[in-house]
Parts: sequence; C-alpha cells; structure tokens
Amino acid sequence: MQAAPNRQSSSVIHEMYHQSVQGMDSFYLSHFHVLENNASPDASSQGNSVISSSYKDQFFTLESFPATAYLSACNSPSAVSVLSSRSPFSPQGSQTCSSDQHHSFDNTCGSPQSGCSVTDDDYELKHKLKELEISLLGPETDIVDSCYCSFRGGENRDASMARWNWNQMIETIPKLSLRDTLIRCAQAIHEADLNAATSFMDVLGQMVSVSGDPAQRLGAYLLEGLRARLERSGSAIYKALKCEEPSSSELMSYMSILFQICPYFKFAYTSANAFIWEAMVNEPVIHIIDFQIAQGSQYIPLIEDLANRPGGPPVLLHITGVDDSQSAHARGGGLQIVGQKLAQLAQSKGIPFQFHAAAMSGCKVERSDLRIRPGEALAVNFPYALHHMPDESVSTQNHRDRLLRLVKSLSPKIVTIVEQESNTNTSPFFLRFIETLDYYTAMFESIDVARSRDDKQRIRAEQHCVARDIVNMVACEGFERVERHELHGKWMMRMKMAGFTQYPMSSSVTGAVKNLLRDYNENYRLLEAEGALNLGWKNRAMATSSAWR
Repeated sequence: MQAAPNRQSSSVIHEMYHQSVQGMDSFYLSHFHVLENNASPDASSQGNSVISSSYKDQFFTLESFPATAYLSACNSPSAVSVLSSRSPFSPQGSQTCSSDQHHSFDNTCGSPQSGCSVTDDDYELKHKLKELEISLLGPETDIVDSCYCSFRGGENRDASMARWNWNQMIETIPKLSLRDTLIRCAQAIHEADLNAATSFMDVLGQMVSVSGDPAQRLGAYLLEGLRARLERSGSAIYKALKCEEPSSSELMSYMSILFQICPYFKFAYTSANAFIWEAMVNEPVIHIIDFQIAQGSQYIPLIEDLANRPGGPPVLLHITGVDDSQSAHARGGGLQIVGQKLAQLAQSKGIPFQFHAAAMSGCKVERSDLRIRPGEALAVNFPYALHHMPDESVSTQNHRDRLLRLVKSLSPKIVTIVEQESNTNTSPFFLRFIETLDYYTAMFESIDVARSRDDKQRIRAEQHCVARDIVNMVACEGFERVERHELHGKWMMRMKMAGFTQYPMSSSVTGAVKNLLRDYNENYRLLEAEGALNLGWKNRAMATSSAWR
C-alpha cells in the first residue's frame, strides 16, 4: 500500500541537509548522537501540543499527547522521554505470564564558489548523509549531490544548481511507500544502525496518523514500538501503558465496538460452541473449563441451545472460569460478575447451574484449582489464550506445554483452541516485525470497512484493544513479550505431543460459522484445512479454530 506523498516528510530531510551545510559539528552532535547521549529532544519542538492540568480528561492521539505529560502521569523511567513528542497510548490489559508463514503474501562544504574544505569529521558526516540518501532512494539514484561532487572531483557548482539537485531528491523521497519505510527502519534497528533508524523515524513521524487510512493507523503504533525498542525501554513503556487505562465502562464500550464490527471474537465463540454442542449433546452432567472467560458472553447462546436439546436440558451445567486481574478491570469486577450473569440465565432456562471462579493466570493453574468431579463430561476451551503462555523459548518451565499436558490428564471429551494465524513466538525481531506488519495490515483493513475513517469510537477501540499488543510484539523481549503467536501447524504438533488426537470437523460447525459471516464484509473467507477452520481476510489467514480429544 502506497502512502500519499507528504511534503512535510521532505522538509525533515531538507532541514537535516540545510543544518549540515551551516553547522556540521552541532548538527552531528544533536541529531546523530542523541541516542548515545540518552537525551530527550528539545521540549520546544513538540509541535502544537499544549500540556494542561486537565490533560487526563482530554482525548489525545499519538500526534497530540505531549510526552512529558504522559511521563509525569506514569512516573515512568526518564529514558522514555527521548522517544518523541508523540506519547504511548493507554490500551487494555491482557492475560500475561512472567513453522514458517507462507503468504500468497561526511564533509563540511564551503560555498559553491569557494569549493570544499574537508576534514575527517566532515567526511564522516558527509558519509552519513550519503547513507541516508541511499537508504531512502536506493543505491542507483541518479541525483547529484553538489557538495559530494566537489569533494570527489574538485568541481565547483553554483548555489542554484545545488538547491535544484537537493530539491529533486526531496521530490523523490515521498514516493517511498509507508510499508517500505517501516521495514527499512526496522532493518536499521535490527542491524544496530541507530543513525539511519532515527532518520527514518523522522520521516515516518510525518507519514503516520491514528486517524488516517489503515496503513497510517497501523504505522503509528508500529512506529511507537520501534521507538521503544530503539531506546531499549520497551518493557518500561509496556508497563507504563497500563497507568492511563480507560475506566471499566469505557473499555467495555471499546471492546464491544470491535466485537460488533469484525467477526474475530464471534468466530472463536461460535466455532467452539458448535464443537462443544456436538460433543455434549447427550451428556447429563457437563463441566466446561474456559481459560479466558472474559465476560462469559460465549456461553449465553450455548446455554440457550442446551435448554432446547431434543433429549432435554442437562441435569447440571458446571462452568469454571479462569481469568486474571487485568480482565477484572475490563469487567468492572471479579469473576463473580460472570457467574451471577450466567446463573440467572441458566435458571431462567431451567438448567441447574454451578460456577467456579479461578481468578489466576492460566500458567499458574494446577489440577486442584479446577474442581474436577467424577461423572462429569469435561470440555476445555482456549479462546485466544494459549499464545499468552510462555513456552520453552522463554522459560524451562514451558507453561504452554505443561498446561496442555495437565488438560490431557483430566481426560476431557473435547478441547477447543482458537488462535491467531501468525508466527511471532520465536521469530527474530526483523522477521517478527514484518509478520506483525502483514498480519495487522489485514486486520486494520478489515476493521476499516465497518466504520467511517473519522469514527472516534473506532479510533479509541483500536488504541485501547489492539495497539498495545502491537507495541508489545515490536518493543519487548523475554518474559516482557507476552504476545507470542504460533501457526496452526505448530499447535498441531504441541497437541499431538501432549497426547491429543484431532476431533473431526462436521458440517454443523462449518455451517454455524458460515451463517455468522453473512453479516460481515464479503472479503472475509472461510477455509477448511488440516481438520481445522481458517477465517481469513482476502488472501490472508487471520484465525484458526480446531478441536481435540
């Protein structure tokens, strides 16, 4: 996707060149050594942002929220202040625990009249400027740099010719796509080329916007992650993001928007319920363990269906909800809220009901926390939950496989898994960045078709419910990186190693999901492959649902 030409991005590079001609030493120290000095930019250069005592009550975007105001509110480390005048956002929390994807996708110049007086320091700076030109335009650029020619060949050029050549370069820079600029910036960080990285970030800052098109919105959040990673403050920023969380009612509203305008959550709930219904259709006593129960909304239609079973409702429905304190914030309270809501519904449908709350992270769950009883038909549900469990690449405890072995020891009748179809778990940074860029480009496009470009509710929903995951994948490593997705092929290997066999797909499961997708954009795709259901946007697989026993 091509970004629209932006004269502001050109002005950034023009200013860099202008300063290099007039004062090379001061420019070199203030722009290229800023990271080594760990110094924040001049506070006077923060654009038109205005810090007021009531900023917490205002709606800020990445463009408008002053970094100093955010840092003051969060009490985060001073290193964060170097990022820019654009601040981190305040997204929702998510449950945390401390196979390849195939896509069908230098010199101080005198005046032109007097020639160049060259020193070693001048040459180094001139070299850096030339590197920037090559990074932006490629090695084959035919733009002539008059200072560079004077240095190499001793030729003199007049000032008008020098300005014309530079202006020609400026006209070419905006032709770089936003995607390519993001990738080159990430590559520069991967290769520890801090000078190039900071220069690309200057350009990117003028290309992205949380209220722009899908590429610009995603670019804003990827850029924030790149800044955090470059400053090696990813974990500090990731933690700081929690301190400006919206209220429970606001967050619930944002989550509800995403739930309605795109089918990713409903795909998980609908497919898992269809599997569970088939496995439990004749069972008198049913126990469902959900490892990320959230609001419990998934079980409202299932309870209604069980009440209308041909053989009558179950004698007892027992649900165990696993969730941590961060999800409690989104609910506005503990798991008892979920239990009360489901109990009232079950009672109205004539189904005896029990609810057990396991308020803990999934990686801390032991058998004794689940209250398994003899005679129960057990179903276990993992809706977008397992990728939060650290695996062998993070810890020798390998909670991801440990939890699967624990579940297998319970002898469940069915286990349902829904996960994002993305490969970000063990991929090195640069490959992970490209994968994140590809995956969330499709997601932001799919969200974009459901709401108008200037819809503030959609903007806030993306900031509070999606952006935080993006920053985590780009900026953090080790235990701090909790978003660790794997492809379906890898989940298949893990399930088989834990002793599971795949539950057969049926027409009732695919039919339920097809009925769901009728209410959404025609670019959503449903594909059955390897015994699982894949939900895609255009040609990109987005989520996979499978069942095991």
